[in-house]
Amino acid sequence: MKDWPLWEVFIRSRHGLAHKHVGSLHASDAALALANARDVYTRRGEGVSIWVVRSTDIIASAPGDKAILFDPSEDKVYRHPTFYDVPDEVDNL
Repeated sequence: MKDWPLWEVFIRSRHGLAHKHVGSLHASDAALALANARDVYTRRGEGVSIWVVRSTDIIASAPGDKAILFDPSEDKVYRHPTFYDVPDEVDNL
């Protein structure tokens, strides 16, 4: 079992629209990972959809890349609601 790949498990709850990471498990293949994820993470019937993804297939940004990835959005003033003039006839936006 120590040679089995690590899988990340994502569950979509009955009342949710997005899958959320709930944990990890080891399994020999995708089918076993899905079955084990069902047994371990949805024992009370709270899930309606399960995703399993090999941990090695997930690419994540590094904390040091925060400025490069997210700060440029502040330079785009047209994305802020203060950039637009709202007509007086519009009550709710």
